[in-house]
Amino acid sequence: MTADLDRVQGLIASDRPLTWVLTGDSITHGLIHTRGARNYVEHLHELIRGDLGRVQDVVINTAITGWRADLILDDFDRRVADWNPDVVTLMIGTNDCTAVWLDPVIEPDAFEESIAEFVRRVRSLGAVPVLLTPPTVDLLHAPDRERIGEFAQRIRDVAARDDVVLVDQHARFTEFSAGTGPGNEGMPWGVLDDAFHPNAAGHALLALEVARVLGLDALAPDSRVLADLASRVAVARHPQWPPA
Repeated sequence: MTADLDRVQGLIASDRPLTWVLTGDSITHGLIHTRGARNYVEHLHELIRGDLGRVQDVVINTAITGWRADLILDDFDRRVADWNPDVVTLMIGTNDCTAVWLDPVIEPDAFEESIAEFVRRVRSLGAVPVLLTPPTVDLLHAPDRERIGEFAQRIRDVAARDDVVLVDQHARFTEFSAGTGPGNEGMPWGVLDDAFHPNAAGHALLALEVARVLGLDALAPDSRVLADLASRVAVARHPQWPPA
């Protein structure tokens, strides 16, 4: 357990109202691709303020579609600092990694430094940073995102070097797709709405992994939210489940 994870769990166990800021790109923004269902930020909102009973907590989504790590740093006050957060999550990289429509192309070293700078700024606020790798991508239909794995690794590298809480969504989506049939390995069928935006089941998978890493599931073992999300993920992985 990292010192930051211990601190997050201590904050959750306390009676002090917390402010959670979740930021990133279109995946965290959570529009359109859930087809009217809740996105992962909204699931966590319900878990924290509902099942955990932390009604005075505030859960804020400041993500913007199309954004990258460097853009978030340029707008750090509005995206993060102005909200006086206690916990800040960042999931980024899906746009940063493209080598086609960005000019200039963002190099992995520059991306890694942006992630490290984000962590430094969050900690300077007295808040706890939490880094999320981006989900996997259907590279057949989004070949311009072929560097997504390398950018996810750079986030892991920052987390390991700077002792940051890491929610490895890229690994979780890879694990989800394993064993789903010939030709499906590495492709998260059932949890994507297009080549790289999670659908409703994908957002359920994202929320479950955040809850697991932060220990929210252990604090709410009878959570109706988590039970519902787990069912959605199971159906996405096994479309005939449960049997008729």
